[in-house]
Amino acid sequence: MVLKESDTVLDEGDAPPAFELEGTDERTYTLVDFANDEALLLVFTCNHCPYAKAKFDLMNELAAEYDDVSVVGINPNDATEKPDDSIERMRDLVDDGTIAFDVYLRDESQSVAREYGAVCTPDPFLFANDDGQFRLVYQGRLDDALNPDDEPTRYHVREAIDAILAGENVDLEWQPSQGCSIKWSEE
Repeated sequence: MVLKESDTVLDEGDAPPAFELEGTDERTYTLVDFANDEALLLVFTCNHCPYAKAKFDLMNELAAEYDDVSVVGINPNDATEKPDDSIERMRDLVDDGTIAFDVYLRDESQSVAREYGAVCTPDPFLFANDDGQFRLVYQGRLDDALNPDDEPTRYHVREAIDAILAGENVDLEWQPSQGCSIKWSEE
C-alpha cells in the first residue's frame, strides 16, 4: 500500500471529463445519465483499500439521503495486480449490500481516472448542475477522518452538497483526500 494525497488537475468551475463506463448492473453509463441531478459526486474508489472501504458507509448514506444527488463510485484499479478490484468482485459487494452507491462503475482502461487526475482511493469530485452543465465545485476530503480507524467529526462533502441544494456557493477549502495509490496497469 502506498499512501497518496489527491492533487487535482481540474479547477473550480471545470466541466467533468466525459466517460462511458460499465456499471455493476451491466449497463453503460455516461454523464447524460445524471443530467437531471442537482449534483454529481464521483468518487474514484476500489474494493481492497482500507481508506476507500472506510468511506463506503458514508457514500451509501449520501446515496440514500439525497434524491437530487447521484453518488457514483468509479473503480480504476488494475484488476490483474489487485484481483479484489475486478468487476465480478464489485458486483459481489453491490449484491451483498456492502456497496449501495447509486452506481458503481469500472474504469478498466484507467483513462477516466487519468483525465480527472485521480491518484488515490478515495478521490472525490463534486459537480453542481449549472443550467444543464455540471461544474466542479469541490475536490477533496469526504470528511476529516484521514485514517481508516478514525471517527469523522466533520463531513466536508455533506456541507458542500447541502450548499448546492440550498442554491449557495460551496465555500470549502479544498484539502486533499488521502488513500491508497491507484494501481496503474503499467506500474
